[in-house]
Amino acid sequence: MASPLPDPSSLVPELKEVRRAGLVRLRGRALPALESAAEATSGSTAAGAARTPGAAVEALLRLAVSGLDAGTLRTAAEYTLGLAQGTRDWPASDRRARAAGVYGVSVERFRKDHEVMVLEQVAEHILRLAAEPGPAPSRAGAGTHRTVHVTAGGRPVALTLHVHPVDLLREVDVVVSPSNVYFALPEPYKASVAASLRRAAARRGVTGDVQADPLHEELRAWAGGYGVAGRAVLPGTVAATGSGALAERGVRRIYHAAVAVPRAGTNDYDVLPSDVTRAVSRAFAVLAEERQRFDPPLRSVCFPLLGSGRGGLSYQAGLAAVWAAVEAELAGGAPWEVHFVVRTPEAAALVERIPAGIRPAHDRRATG
Repeated sequence: MASPLPDPSSLVPELKEVRRAGLVRLRGRALPALESAAEATSGSTAAGAARTPGAAVEALLRLAVSGLDAGTLRTAAEYTLGLAQGTRDWPASDRRARAAGVYGVSVERFRKDHEVMVLEQVAEHILRLAAEPGPAPSRAGAGTHRTVHVTAGGRPVALTLHVHPVDLLREVDVVVSPSNVYFALPEPYKASVAASLRRAAARRGVTGDVQADPLHEELRAWAGGYGVAGRAVLPGTVAATGSGALAERGVRRIYHAAVAVPRAGTNDYDVLPSDVTRAVSRAFAVLAEERQRFDPPLRSVCFPLLGSGRGGLSYQAGLAAVWAAVEAELAGGAPWEVHFVVRTPEAAALVERIPAGIRPAHDRRATG
């Protein structure tokens, strides 16, 4: 029997309760509307909640927030509800302050205005998910990982596909992060892959204050060591750094791939698929160079769809550019475990169609 849809009027109050309590304190709290929505969205999620209190509600929240527009709205929602990496046990006041900073407003103004809007948007997405009949494949795997079986050079290869924010990755040796040709990282409060990794790698005090910004510091040291500080490198260049606090989650290296060329006089970038392919090939070369320096040796590497954010490439064009280099590497018998990480069902569906073949699409350029 299908679960009844939750009462829309009760969702926002329960979301406020989650905001106050935090994800680590959901045990024993009465959240009937959210639990009903979780069961309506996926019966398996509800079953999992019996084993892990709060798991079904948390999975539902992650799925709903992942459907928000990328940028300030999604980022503020992640901080508000404790979904951002490292914030699940933060006090509610600290999470609210960080979310207010995303919008650049005072905590009081955020509480009265922006926070209400953010939670209402999350509630709308929860209702939309609960109203859809059955656990559609594109949603059922969200927030998890799955295996995609492909053929490269005539031999079978298994890829791992992650459908969640990049900062939720665990036990992957190397994560490739898109960068501009100046290796200038975006501010940590941004919503991009590079910003998310910078934020997750930061070392923080007990109140969440940043005590060290290792990705920024190591990239500056790399540029200085190679004599390119303040100057552009060639597109396709890869700079390897440590992973900061991500090391505690099994991520050992970050490879910063210079694929975005700033467009003069604008805030936009240009990305060529050929530069993406070159950067991925270079990432594999760096991986081979560094592999034996670590114990155990580096083995796994994860790619986002480079260039498909502000770089302006479509998901299909970005994936085709990445896959061209991945396929060539694997076809040669390389031993790497290759992962992809995406945030949307549309992007995930494209990765799952790799076995059927990928045709490069026309690039979608960012406009000024």
